[in-house]
Amino acid sequence: MDRPLDTPDPQATDAPTVAASALAPAPPPPLELQAGQVIGGYRLEQALHTGGFAHIWSVSPAGAADPGLPLIMKVPRLLGGREPAAIIGFEAERLILPTLAGPHVPRFVASGGFAGQPYIVMERIAGDSLRPRLDAAPLPITEVADLGARTAQALDALHAMRVVHLDVKPSNVMLRPDGTAVLVDFGLACHRRLPDLLDESIALPLGTGPYMSPEQVQNVRRDPRSDLFALGVMLYHFVTGVRPFGAPDTVRGLRRRLYTEAVPPRSVREECPPWLQEVILRCLEVDPAQRWQTGAELAQALRHPGGVILTERAERMQTEGRMTRLRRWLRTRQAAPAQAPAPSVLTRLMKGPLIVAAVDVDNGSPALLERLRHAVGRVVAAEPGARLACVSVMRVGGIRVDDFMDEQGRATHVKQLVALRHWAEPIGRALSLDDRRLTYHVLESADPAAALLDYVQRSEAEHLLMGARGQSALRRYLGSVSSQVVAQASCTVTVVRV
Repeated sequence: MDRPLDTPDPQATDAPTVAASALAPAPPPPLELQAGQVIGGYRLEQALHTGGFAHIWSVSPAGAADPGLPLIMKVPRLLGGREPAAIIGFEAERLILPTLAGPHVPRFVASGGFAGQPYIVMERIAGDSLRPRLDAAPLPITEVADLGARTAQALDALHAMRVVHLDVKPSNVMLRPDGTAVLVDFGLACHRRLPDLLDESIALPLGTGPYMSPEQVQNVRRDPRSDLFALGVMLYHFVTGVRPFGAPDTVRGLRRRLYTEAVPPRSVREECPPWLQEVILRCLEVDPAQRWQTGAELAQALRHPGGVILTERAERMQTEGRMTRLRRWLRTRQAAPAQAPAPSVLTRLMKGPLIVAAVDVDNGSPALLERLRHAVGRVVAAEPGARLACVSVMRVGGIRVDDFMDEQGRATHVKQLVALRHWAEPIGRALSLDDRRLTYHVLESADPAAALLDYVQRSEAEHLLMGARGQSALRRYLGSVSSQVVAQASCTVTVVRV
């Protein structure tokens, strides 16, 4: 529904006053990290690791409160500004990590956002990850069962906190000195009661290729049994020394696991006992309903082999024939994507309606941005419990040459994210919205209208508010972004004009 708004009255008593703010400050250029630097009250001591998305440093308090435990700092890598998943994943981890507690996760200490130098400070786990065990594979059967049981127990504790990890792999599982498994790196995780920033902003499958579950390949992110599939991949590798599905790096390669079985472990390593093959192949079932249903159930099976009920999986010595594989492939072409268990009515009510503000922070006039801000504040105030998602589309591709960095070395994605936050800050203050109810999303697309339509559909938004600039002959001929969204959106659309 296209519903232009009248001039807002700042003195209206039915809505909070949302004052205009000054131009958004530019984020500082990224730091060249060096030992001795102080970030957020913590001194960098030693570089520990540089991964695909982040730098990891050991740090010590330098003005900040001392929590009395060894600390590390995670600083995102912006990869030349070309990787939005690094930015969104960092924001997702900042949102999720403070909600976690217990021995199976690192303790959260502090964090800072992209308005300054982004970082997360957390407990440093004293032990090693399971990554070196891959180089030693195949491992003794008793060690495989022990490592698997410890990891399954950690996953069960994580799932009890309503979090699905979605990137379970040996390098993300650490062992404390007492043997307790600890899950780290929540950049791809999904909290069932928090906004899923990655799912709302990125339409491609997310994960580490060898460990992704079939439902992850189909963009289903909230099923905890995906983590048990990934653990099955780890167990298979520990037992046989090879990956069950190779290391695909394309969506086409990933989709093969929707219809192709893994070679039975016993045909690769004869001493693999039937009960362990049963456990592993059940983890690797395409249909989540055929897998182990909880981490506790899987841990019990690995610790008590005598209680494992053997099926034909235990005796299997070869994969299915070509005709069976073809029939499965045809079914995957026809079937709808796998779905996670539906959230309860209470969970849906707790999440509240989603209101989306589409903000053109690059081209919107101050008057238009002011009117849109006031309109959004009124709508959110009228919906108790609503969540506000502020969305901006950064044009990429098309006929222009993309520029992902400015002359100061700042990522343009981050600059737009900071500008979006600055625009929304008055709304957040006026309505007391915390990070669970106010989120920010910078989409990258050559077609802003298509990006917005896809976003509201995938996020199941109830109301979209956006600004519309003045008409011109070219815009009337080509069709404006707002007119395309109004014509095709599945939710209520309010267009604000000057």
